[in-house]
Amino acid sequence: MTEPIISIDRVNHYFGSGNLKKQILFSIHADVDPGEVVIMTGPSGSGKTTLLTLIGALRSTQEGSLKVLGEELRNSTEKQRVALRRNIGYIFQSHNLLKSLKAKQNVMMALELHTHLSSQEQADMAEEMLKAVGLEDRMNYYPDELSGGQKQRVAIARALVSNPKLVLADEPTAALDKKSGRDVVEIMRSLAKDRGSAIVMVTHDNRILDVADRLIHMEDGELESYDLETQALPEKAIALG
Repeated sequence: MTEPIISIDRVNHYFGSGNLKKQILFSIHADVDPGEVVIMTGPSGSGKTTLLTLIGALRSTQEGSLKVLGEELRNSTEKQRVALRRNIGYIFQSHNLLKSLKAKQNVMMALELHTHLSSQEQADMAEEMLKAVGLEDRMNYYPDELSGGQKQRVAIARALVSNPKLVLADEPTAALDKKSGRDVVEIMRSLAKDRGSAIVMVTHDNRILDVADRLIHMEDGELESYDLETQALPEKAIALG
């Protein structure tokens, strides 16, 4: 049996301490398998981004067990989390592109740690991924010369170029029109299916929910899961937009 890429068991998470300590996540349990696309929905403040940052090894897991790519993150060190983050692709609402670098150079940055690749191989992979997101004619443009949607496509290309086993996306279609948003998530879905990667995506865009294999809804720090092959989309998720 294939080991899950993400395995979460009874995870609780708190912010603050003493009298100000507040519980944000409550006994979270979930597995994500290779090749699976999971979309997480829920109102603002429900704990979605907190869970995503835990999965992404951006902070240590406090209670319960959270394994990502076989690595236990409970009480993990910063060194361990940094090593794991090199194997995860991140796509956030803010594209975080370096203004002094052209689009292709921004994408190539994600390959710098892959020292087995030559500079030419890195450039070729960056060009191929930019073509895949429809930016073949914008490779040598600086971020300030691109629209918001184009910047987000560069960020998506940067996240996917190293063929990571896990991609975490926080509102990846927020700056894109309907067609561009659909194109982007289809590219991400193709990555998952073709290369055995998993994708966990937080979104309020109900136009792309059907791309998921499974929908997870977060409400007040608790999860509900829906298998989209056997269940219709829950109304609470459809009503998000």
